[in-house]
Amino acid sequence: MRIVIAEDDPLLREGLALLLRAESLDVVSTTDTPESFLAAVAEHDPDVAIVDVRMPPTHTNEGIVAAVEARRCRPGLAVLVLSAYVEQAFATELLAAGADRLGYLLKERVGRVEEFLTALHRVAGGGTAVDPEVVGQLLARNPHTSALGRLSPRERDVLALMAEGLGNAAIAERLFITEGGVHKHIRSIFAKLDLAPDDRADRRVTAVLRYLKGAGPN
Repeated sequence: MRIVIAEDDPLLREGLALLLRAESLDVVSTTDTPESFLAAVAEHDPDVAIVDVRMPPTHTNEGIVAAVEARRCRPGLAVLVLSAYVEQAFATELLAAGADRLGYLLKERVGRVEEFLTALHRVAGGGTAVDPEVVGQLLARNPHTSALGRLSPRERDVLALMAEGLGNAAIAERLFITEGGVHKHIRSIFAKLDLAPDDRADRRVTAVLRYLKGAGPN
């Protein structure tokens, strides 16, 4: 796995590089500006980019803008975004073009090495990994938004775990229910969000996107 890191905090940047190299992962470049990040992606053609949301010069959304541009130039690029805070607008901006091969984690998660590496491998493998704290805060901010208001509390629990990137077996284990029960809840979620079986889009990904955006059909 070839990785580019874009992080302007030198301690975190080098710490990430050391951690990943200790896991025998190939960190091909570490950068500290959006411009150098995009140049590194063009030069090294990485499998995964780890990108800080807030980067120079204004430390607002430069990292997100650069990540979106990197995925536009290289559609297969997996991106794992790191943020110090839950920033809904930035998360949904990045996810607007689809949730596959994308992750959004709070920086504190890096210290939980096993969880961080699990998220990294999930994203690299084509999945989605959203920090549980991000999911929890977005749920609290948008409890009754549009079609999401049709979901039962248990269905919202299932959808929240889907947003974290968990599969049916892991969701069943987390909620202490059977896999058959999870499958039943997911079918109900798809129905309530008007996601027909013949939709060309991945219904699981679309459901997660609607959840993260706090939006859906009226």
